[in-house]
Order: sequence, then structure tokens, then C-alpha cells
Amino acid sequence: MESVVLWMIEDDALFRDGVRALINRTPGYVCERIFTNCEEALDLLQNEDAPRILLMDLGLPGMSGIEGMKKVKELSPSTDVLVLTIYDDDEKVFEAICAGASGYLLKNSSGEEIVSALNQIIQGGAPMNAQVARRVLDLFSRMAGPKGKYDLSRREKEVLNLLVEGLSKKQIAERLFVSFYTIDTHLKNIYEKLHVHTRSGVVAKALRERLI
Repeated sequence: MESVVLWMIEDDALFRDGVRALINRTPGYVCERIFTNCEEALDLLQNEDAPRILLMDLGLPGMSGIEGMKKVKELSPSTDVLVLTIYDDDEKVFEAICAGASGYLLKNSSGEEIVSALNQIIQGGAPMNAQVARRVLDLFSRMAGPKGKYDLSRREKEVLNLLVEGLSKKQIAERLFVSFYTIDTHLKNIYEKLHVHTRSGVVAKALRERLI
């Protein structure tokens, strides 16, 4: 029986080497490639067979783990991404799930928990630390709550919808046949009305409070 092939993107050498050793001594798994950033992994992914599972940190030099995950899923939709990170805040968990993560563990997970997570993914599961799972349940609970009311104009709602779809400012401007500067003004108004300061914050709030 062939081993399940894994790649890992992690810039912490001590943690990376420890996890790789754990995987390689676990029957049925082999960690074939390790990378310190997403860019190197994406370059290789375009020329080599994709791994069955990719272990991904979120706080990486250069391209973030979230953006890297999106690109990995575009190149290889069948690759399952297991996040291994120190971040347990709502925004990071939500972004990772939206980007296509199949599982989400914190770096303080034991070796047994990591191996168990790999087994769950192979079996079609979505492993998460208990505290992360609780956050996901809380997020869904809030998403099921009443819609937020922020007095967004019709055009602002259109811009917000396209933003959630993942379009850039330039793409939104082209879709709506207006200038880039007009979209920039709409986005500033949306940020102010929703009381957020980042694109990811806007998207998370829009989905959580069913604004679209």
C-alpha cells in the first residue's frame, strides 16, 4: 500500500522538523517536501504531482497562508489543507475555512492529535482543536442571528457583494462600469458604516451578519 504523500509549509525550523519526523515515522504517511514560504510550494506545484495533504502555517514570510491556501486549491482542488498555526482568533479561523481548509489545529496539539487529524482527513473528516471547533460553532450561531442594519446604499451593497466574491477594486470597477476611485470611495463608506478596517474584516462581517 502506497503512503499518503504530504507537503508542509512552515518557517519555524524546530516545529517543522519535529512534525516532519512525526509524519515520517507514522506508518502510511510520508512528508516528501517542506517549504518555508508559499511561493516555493506553488512554483513546484505547477510542475510536480500535488500532495494528498498539505500542512500549512498561516503566519508566513511573503504570501500569507490564507492567500497561499486559495492558490493551492485553485491548482489542486483535491489537495486537503490542514492548518497548523498559533492563531485561534475568529477572523483567522473564518478566513481559513473560507479559503478551503479541511482542518484547523493549533501548534500546541500533541503528536497523537496531529496523526489523528491526518487520519480523519483521509476518512473525509474535518479535524479541529476543541477550542477552534467551539469558535466555529459560535461563528455559525452569530451568522444565524438577525441581519445587521448598517444603512448601506444599493450601490454599496453591490460593491460589498462583489468584494465577498473575491473581486479586486479594479475588477469591481470594471464590473460596475465605474472608475477605480469611485469604488474606493464606496469601500471607504462601507468600512466606516460596518466599523471595520480591513478587507477580511468586511467579508467576515458581511457573511456573519448576512448583509448580502
